[in-house]
Amino acid sequence: MVDRWSGKQQEINRKNPINAMILNRNSVIQDYSSFYNETSKSIPIFTECEVLVVGGGPSGISAALAAKRAGADTILLEKFGCFGGVITTVGMETIGWYRYEGTVESQGGIGIEMERIAAKMGGTIKWPYNDSQCLDADYFKIVADHLLTEAGVRPILHCLAVEVMLENNQIIGIITESKSGRLGIRAKRVIDCTGDADIAYLAGCSYHKTPKDEMLGVSTIFSCSNIDKERFLKYTEDNPATYADWGGFWTQETSGKEDQLRTPYLDKEFQKAKEIGIIPKTSNIGGSWSSLTDAGEATNLNLVYMTNYDCTNVIDLTKAEMEGRKETLHAIMALKHVVPGFEKAKLRNFGMTLGCRDSRKIIGHYNLTGDDVKNQARFYDSVGIFPEFIDGYNIIILPTTGRYFEVPYRCLLPLEIDNLLVAGRCVAGDKISHAAMRNMAACTVTGQGAGVAAAISLKQDVTTSQVDLELVQNELIRQGVRIH
Repeated sequence: MVDRWSGKQQEINRKNPINAMILNRNSVIQDYSSFYNETSKSIPIFTECEVLVVGGGPSGISAALAAKRAGADTILLEKFGCFGGVITTVGMETIGWYRYEGTVESQGGIGIEMERIAAKMGGTIKWPYNDSQCLDADYFKIVADHLLTEAGVRPILHCLAVEVMLENNQIIGIITESKSGRLGIRAKRVIDCTGDADIAYLAGCSYHKTPKDEMLGVSTIFSCSNIDKERFLKYTEDNPATYADWGGFWTQETSGKEDQLRTPYLDKEFQKAKEIGIIPKTSNIGGSWSSLTDAGEATNLNLVYMTNYDCTNVIDLTKAEMEGRKETLHAIMALKHVVPGFEKAKLRNFGMTLGCRDSRKIIGHYNLTGDDVKNQARFYDSVGIFPEFIDGYNIIILPTTGRYFEVPYRCLLPLEIDNLLVAGRCVAGDKISHAAMRNMAACTVTGQGAGVAAAISLKQDVTTSQVDLELVQNELIRQGVRIH
């Protein structure tokens, strides 16, 4: 097809652009053998807007703020009772844990702004061993509220998008379910920030999923109280962990520059707990700690990792939630018996939902590749940059040498539907690029790019696939984003 912005020819292999099975909504519906015909009825339209962002995580917050700051009347819709997504609902308290002296990323943009405002409000703790910081999950709910309210974004919580409204292959709104009933929202532009490409899926857009037995695992994040902080930190200094210790799970695809870097990691402790019979040998426990408070709280304990679950399958989600809670008790039992400082530890809380890393990825006008990430790809339609940071599918590459790649606008554009943009971990790309783009800081890059593009397309009165990229990039630069 013709590249609409540069006039260059760009081939898109619609059948298999990323060497994966291409799916859509109809192919999934065919898996069912029995159906019920729902009675046709009129859906009340309870509000309208110019830009509707569905999903209130880091990508959604960024998209909504960017669209509003670019002049569009914007609604941010979220199914839970707070904004913040993986930070606030899962308890994963880092937008970016990869920062070292040599890391190159945009020093502006909404992702950086979120961290800066959180720090100013007293809601951060330094990440161990590098230049990153942790965000207090509960405090970030307030940070998100503050940012959205100050910008004038119209918030809607406790509201789930369940269907799309389409006309002539253009999205014109969504249908929601909430305590108020089944209601519609009309919108001139819609941005899918659901993490699972739910809106793109409902609209019939093509997507792909990694086979379930190869998908990145899911995690139950939890917190403990009654920790002896000083005793635990002394133990970690006496028994330092490095990224070389991740070898049981990861393949180092670098020259080994990560191997000697310190990491807040616990694994051999759980192996010991298995050997002495404290926890089942089948438990897959091991991972990172990061946030320790002076009050003896250890939050963001990312130690329970479960595989062979599909985050778009409600039965899988149910099983994983329950297994995760069971495995958390095993993890705490092991910590109490094996790790100094955790002898009197108590379960403080779980994240309110499972942490999902992998599900649908759209087929876009451009599908980002692992080679793009590893080879510092440059794109004429860049909407931001991201460091060469890959975390997943048996790879760990940390951005310590200044390498980075550009994120193309085209990977936010689904093929079939106009005026729909996709941001966050479900943008178009292969497995390895997904291991980079799924990270929350990258999600803020795609979210901000999508929000600006939606607003500019409205000003131009053109579809999202016809928007003037120079105008989009100029507005992103005005908002503090580095695009090259």
